[in-house]
Amino acid sequence: MTYCLNPDCKQPQNADDVEFCQTCGARLTPLLRGRYRVVQPIGQGGFGKTLLALDEDRLNSRCVIKQFSPQVQGTKSLEKAIQLFEQEAVRLHELGEHPQIPTLLAYFEHEQRLYLVQQFIEGPTLLQELIQQGSFSEYRIRELLAGVLPILKFVHDHQVIHRDITPANIIRRKSDNRLVLIDFGVAKLLSTETSAQPGTKIGTEGYAPIEQLRSGKAYPASDLYSLAATCVFLMTQTRPEDLYDPLRGQWMWREKLQQRGGKVSDAIGHILDTMLKDLVSERYSSADAVMRDLRRALSQPTAQVAGVGAASTTPSKPISPPPAPPLSNPPAAQKAISLSNPPAPVAAGSPSKPPVSGGDRRCLYSLTGHSRWVMAVAISLDGRLLASGGLDDLIKVWDLETGELLRTLTGHRRAVNCLAISPNGQFLLSGSDDHTIRIWSLTTGDCLRSLVGHTRDVNSLAIHTSGTLFASGSEDRTVRVWNLASTDPLQTFSNLAGMVQSVAISPDAQTIASGGSDNQIKLWSMKQPGQSRSLAKVHFNWINALAYTPNGANLISASRDKTLKIWDVTSGEAVRTLSGHTDAVTAIALTADGNHLLSGSSDKTLKLWNLKTGSLLCTLSDHLNSVNAVALSANGQIAASASSDNTVKVWQLGI
Repeated sequence: MTYCLNPDCKQPQNADDVEFCQTCGARLTPLLRGRYRVVQPIGQGGFGKTLLALDEDRLNSRCVIKQFSPQVQGTKSLEKAIQLFEQEAVRLHELGEHPQIPTLLAYFEHEQRLYLVQQFIEGPTLLQELIQQGSFSEYRIRELLAGVLPILKFVHDHQVIHRDITPANIIRRKSDNRLVLIDFGVAKLLSTETSAQPGTKIGTEGYAPIEQLRSGKAYPASDLYSLAATCVFLMTQTRPEDLYDPLRGQWMWREKLQQRGGKVSDAIGHILDTMLKDLVSERYSSADAVMRDLRRALSQPTAQVAGVGAASTTPSKPISPPPAPPLSNPPAAQKAISLSNPPAPVAAGSPSKPPVSGGDRRCLYSLTGHSRWVMAVAISLDGRLLASGGLDDLIKVWDLETGELLRTLTGHRRAVNCLAISPNGQFLLSGSDDHTIRIWSLTTGDCLRSLVGHTRDVNSLAIHTSGTLFASGSEDRTVRVWNLASTDPLQTFSNLAGMVQSVAISPDAQTIASGGSDNQIKLWSMKQPGQSRSLAKVHFNWINALAYTPNGANLISASRDKTLKIWDVTSGEAVRTLSGHTDAVTAIALTADGNHLLSGSSDKTLKLWNLKTGSLLCTLSDHLNSVNAVALSANGQIAASASSDNTVKVWQLGI
């Protein structure tokens, strides 16, 4: 069957052999964007439809397509709507890095309608669980809070407010039983920005706090209110609007729970009451603040509840609390090191760098100066300096031998995604979510130039071994090649099907490789601008990292599909697959001789591979969260990794 994409069509299902819809007459699109086959609608709201589809480029795997139809008049209004849609899509892409938020797969405009493609999450919503199993016990409410609050902390740290938390927007994923937060507010942002009518309401009646319903304003505390309203509904099976007495200005959920024979402990009751305060200033200001009180509550037994739905069969025991937030960072003037497996003593007068022996692979120390996720890391060719950058918008330069923080570079207005150090050790390049590339003096920390041209986040930088050329890849779907001494790009490669996540320059500087959200690797000719070829499409998810071997004969790729591929550049075929990571492979680095490969992954580990044999030599697993970037010293003895646990770890590889 072919599904009609006209949102007003009453009977959108059509036979495969027709060109126009038999109901409304609209031209049919069998494969949206040449790959997505819509199967059936799974939801509809005021701003469009949610559709179930099959991705034919990914073995017909299921995905969710959200179709938005902006109610705007005129070309300029439509362009503004598309611009806002794309801005929010980029935010969703960032949020999709969290394992409990659906991954953004694509976004685009088709026939003046906007489309968003997201990962399909299989499992029941909390509303469906309520219908199937009955009222939630306090034990299950504790589990709900412990599962969702860390997600909200992540979302709010990215300056995003969900604005529509309800039992229907939290899914218990079938594969691992974890709670997943869905349905982020693209349509809501569009409505507030493009509608000429004042007083637009955002959120679901009963779950949205008064500030959202009156003026459309929302804060982190607004999401906390909605989460608490979800909790009291699940415990009482009563709509939140029926649990509030407007004459007295009081919530009556405790009374309703008591009528149903249920109980709640004072600690959990106090948390929910504080989250439900009418005034924003009287609620918890952050998910962190709720989690602090929740940890104390989790150390107490749950309330004994009898005869309320599933409560009577749920064991009364505390669940494991969410992990504590990281400790405050030490002052910049101090050495920000925490030793893990301290190195053996060295003789007086020897350098402080510990000795390296073959096969002795371990974490030497952790650098703890960043306050948020560390997204990028680079090591100078002489092995003396290490640079790191992250979501705190900062770049830090460290003494690699001692771990001492030398300086902090400020200037980027948003997250730092990628770093590269010139071969002569004089310059540091950085790419950021503020759409710019900055060139810094590595010696003084001064910003020498700021390069503009990209219109979206700069995700990847690669500098050639000559030290004169470098390439950049961006979410604006372009690759740019620059001369380190100028401010204008030498070449721009555009018209890519997806956002660029990774770039690499061939050793002879004749080819630029790029990969990204379209799951493809393209090779661009520097000699013949505009000419390119694609490697065989064997990855089933985004290409996160690329690297050429020193002889230029092979290209290494790392993907969200949990694999690494080794490519024969001449034939364009994948000649070997390296498997072993259990989550997305995010970063790679090659030794100077091309014999060993280091990979980092969202599974919190680094893996060292023998490239000649394809064998796994070791797994390094000291990080507490995703590994986002890796770097190697020139001699391959020392590695560095950047992680979402807010640290950089320095490793002894001994190869």
